Amino acid sequence: MAVIKLEIKSQRPFAEGRAFDSAGPYEQLDGTAYFAVDPDHPANSLIADLKLAPRDSGAWVTFSSDLRILRPMNPSRSNRRLFLDVLNRGRPTALRNINSAPDVAPDAPLDPGNGFLMRQGYTVVWCGWQQDVPNEPGRMRIRVPDAVTPQGPISGKLVFTFQPNAPIQVQFLGDRMHRPYPANNLSDPEAVLVVQEHEDDPVQVIPRRQWAFARLEGGRVVADASHVYMDSGFLPGKVYQVIYSTTGAPVVGLGLLATRDIGAFMRYGTDQGGNPCAGYLEHAYAFGVSQSARFLRLFLYLGLNRDEIGHTTFDGFIPHVAGGKRGEFNQRFAQPSSQASRSTNSLFPFSDTVQTDPETGRTEGLLSRLAAQGDLPKVLFINTSSEYWGGHGALMHIDVSGTPDLSPMESVRIYHLSGMQHAIGALPLTDTDPVDGHRCQQLFNCVDYRPLLRAVLVNLNQWVTSGEAPPPSCCPKMANGTLVPPGRVEGTFRAIPGVGFPKPLRRFTRLDFGPDASVPTKVPPVVGKPYPNLVPAVDQDGNERAGIRLPFITVPLATYTGWNLRHPDIGGAGQIMATGGASGGTLKGSAIPFPATRAEREASGDPRLSIEERYSSRAEYLAQVRRAAQALIDDGYLLAEDLNEVLNQGARLYDAFWGQGKVVRAD
Repeated sequence: MAVIKLEIKSQRPFAEGRAFDSAGPYEQLDGTAYFAVDPDHPANSLIADLKLAPRDSGAWVTFSSDLRILRPMNPSRSNRRLFLDVLNRGRPTALRNINSAPDVAPDAPLDPGNGFLMRQGYTVVWCGWQQDVPNEPGRMRIRVPDAVTPQGPISGKLVFTFQPNAPIQVQFLGDRMHRPYPANNLSDPEAVLVVQEHEDDPVQVIPRRQWAFARLEGGRVVADASHVYMDSGFLPGKVYQVIYSTTGAPVVGLGLLATRDIGAFMRYGTDQGGNPCAGYLEHAYAFGVSQSARFLRLFLYLGLNRDEIGHTTFDGFIPHVAGGKRGEFNQRFAQPSSQASRSTNSLFPFSDTVQTDPETGRTEGLLSRLAAQGDLPKVLFINTSSEYWGGHGALMHIDVSGTPDLSPMESVRIYHLSGMQHAIGALPLTDTDPVDGHRCQQLFNCVDYRPLLRAVLVNLNQWVTSGEAPPPSCCPKMANGTLVPPGRVEGTFRAIPGVGFPKPLRRFTRLDFGPDASVPTKVPPVVGKPYPNLVPAVDQDGNERAGIRLPFITVPLATYTGWNLRHPDIGGAGQIMATGGASGGTLKGSAIPFPATRAEREASGDPRLSIEERYSSRAEYLAQVRRAAQALIDDGYLLAEDLNEVLNQGARLYDAFWGQGKVVRAD
């Protein structure tokens, strides 16, 4: 067993001792998990640089992770299920995404939200896996060794990509203030800074004399290995890449083994071995959102679902809003928080189904290694419109030649949340990010899709427990005309007054990092031919025709998209807005309101019917929402207990769109 010790540092009632239906009250345990893995074991053979990590006296590689557990105080009242929530940049995601809890600061007490996971009886576990998260209270991280050779620490090149949303002179070399890889030579003549209008635009090299590894301190330029400085400034909307050398290569892939082994330990470990859940966990599921969902896709791709002893760790996986991407979670000089498109985020294979890339000749599927082991878990992939407009969502279920559609494996479901954006939508209506003040050209997508995620978890548990299959995959397809080239929908959007269309369109390209992408030798990579780029087809209102369609799509008050355009105020006008990093960041969606009245529609020339022409009253609108929600319940995509939540959201949306004077705008 790779977990050699759990050190529980605190144990206290969760949510002030609140009882959660039949599961009763919960308790929260916080501490540290200590691991020791065999670098020569076949189960660990795909972890980059593991054989170069220092070993202890027993020839083991050791590391440790922050750990948190929520469990029923009376284990006999649990549902005997482990729910491992893969941290996103050191923060939990499940309470917000499954329990509809509010977004809180990392150091704030956990908020149970509606208590869904607790009411179901789940034991919820978080384990640090990312080594470079900021050293802030409440962030959970892993502590791993650096790889070394007989000659000492490892040096090499990496690429740091950023896209400012405001004019700046200094840029930190860590995405979202994560721990950077410092330059190992401040005067390195081979270090390069390039700029592009967007990631697919030609590269322009900025002369070395115009920039430096430095920062500003009291108006003075100070040499600094963790920052880049340019006197003329970095322009908003432009994409910059710093290509430089660093020294010190943490074994980042140990985060994958920590995830595997803490799950196996909680499920199979004994009381004598220090397992606080010994003997009462029968099944285990893993859940991830965005970054952590991409982490799970890499976990699956590497076939890491069996530990060194041969135990199966997880019976089911829910990677949410990862699309076709993976990430920099297992490579030398990895930047786990980076979402740059031209990175190992974007590598073939994308689909669970085995296929051959006609350009490279590679034949592979995301689950090929697990299939070879004969131990396929249940996997439910959940995506929104944003992942399709990000250039990679369709690659999950089409052949990379561009045709045909692919059918997922029997153990897989693919669900598209029609018209939704990557992150959870919310009111009030606004075009301005409340966190960083950055603007988009349209109002943000405001729909909360979390009720659908609760149904996904219930369906997964039934599938694993009783073999009851979940509802069929539900996503756009070429065969029925619901998955199309972006140009096919452009006219619909441009016909709406004040609405533009993304330019350039996002797409993935083939990338060559050298023989082993986990130890890149071509930095930056050689760029090859692009992959197909297809998006969901839309109806006459601009709302998507395929996927799981919430009542707010089938009974609409607005056009909802998974994309929004950068406002001219922040540069890059016309490009799709991505927050939280470089140009591959989290996509913002749009809510484009229908005119409230027929008079408004006629005055503006909007081709979409007004709200008053669609619904005679608020009551009629909500009656239609109820019927649409009940259809989703009947089909198994929504839980009956969430009917009132959907109706309440419908009422709030009606009030917001009918009274659009409530719109919060920067100007």
